[in-house]
Amino acid sequence: MIPVTKPFLPPKKEYNKLINEIWERNWLTNNGPLVNELESKLKDYLGLQNVLFLSNGTIAIQIAIKALGLKGEIITTPFSYVATTSSIVWEGCEPVFVDIDPLTLNIDPNKIEDSITKNTSAILATHVYGNPCDIDKIEAISKKYNLKVIYDAAHCFGTKYKGKSVFSFGDVVTTSFHATKLFHTVEGGAVFTNDLKVLHKMEYMRNFGHDGPERFQGVGINGKNSEFHAAMGIVNINYLDKILEKRKFQCLQYYKHLSNFVKFIIVNENCHYNFAYMPIIMKNEEEVIEIITNLNKNEIYPRRYFYPSLSNLGYLKSANQTPVSESISKRVLCLPLFHTLSSSKIKLICEVVKSSI
Repeated sequence: MIPVTKPFLPPKKEYNKLINEIWERNWLTNNGPLVNELESKLKDYLGLQNVLFLSNGTIAIQIAIKALGLKGEIITTPFSYVATTSSIVWEGCEPVFVDIDPLTLNIDPNKIEDSITKNTSAILATHVYGNPCDIDKIEAISKKYNLKVIYDAAHCFGTKYKGKSVFSFGDVVTTSFHATKLFHTVEGGAVFTNDLKVLHKMEYMRNFGHDGPERFQGVGINGKNSEFHAAMGIVNINYLDKILEKRKFQCLQYYKHLSNFVKFIIVNENCHYNFAYMPIIMKNEEEVIEIITNLNKNEIYPRRYFYPSLSNLGYLKSANQTPVSESISKRVLCLPLFHTLSSSKIKLICEVVKSSI
């Protein structure tokens, strides 16, 4: 059986060494030494000054919205995981969908200004599949209209934009360290910001607002993560370069086998891409269903990611039409991709895809 993904797991011996240390200290959570060590290692690896390790990528978005004091309307993309939109709603704001670029699958910056109103407070854009948005255009629009920018960079560990980590841009950047990501802590996430005032707000917010054992700095939530999760991250980060190298090698094999049969996303020319996912775009939904059916017969399980378009969420009433997102969501399919996937298995998957078209 070939699933769409499998978590990377480091040598058990290396992880157990840190677990044994946790047992000796008997310090399991609440900003322990391994959490601090992981944050330090992340700063060094990414070339960033500020990072907060959190319980997951969804709480990261919610804390970012709260810390920036966002109200009213937030412009966002309908082509993302549901957490991007549900976090906006959860925080009492209104998502306003702007359609996507048909080539990059990111929010189309040329359509953003038409959706800005007096109630717009921010832009929340997703770097889809680790492929950066048109950051320059989004930043220019945000400055012109005095809007905050949050980037959902859940897929972006290892991606660089103009030589810098993609986590360097925007007012706040969020990411996920879920088990399915290139870099994971089993469950986890993080926020990044260059604004020290916002950073300190988020530090308090992730720990109920505590400013010492008996004082509080405003409203907070439990967004902390544990020593066990940090331990996995500390070990995994040592393998990141090998993971990224292997992922690129695998994707290039897919490109070679399928280039005459399917379409691929267009990667931002200003970025060093992390090859986090292997999406293919078909002519119609019928082709996607046929491919899935035939792959499943061979015990191969791709994923319709992202499907459906978030503009179809039942609890929302979007005024904007998003025909590109509606179309792409029906025609895109992510093929299996994980560290131990062999070249022979990739070739098999490609043969089934080609025979299905």
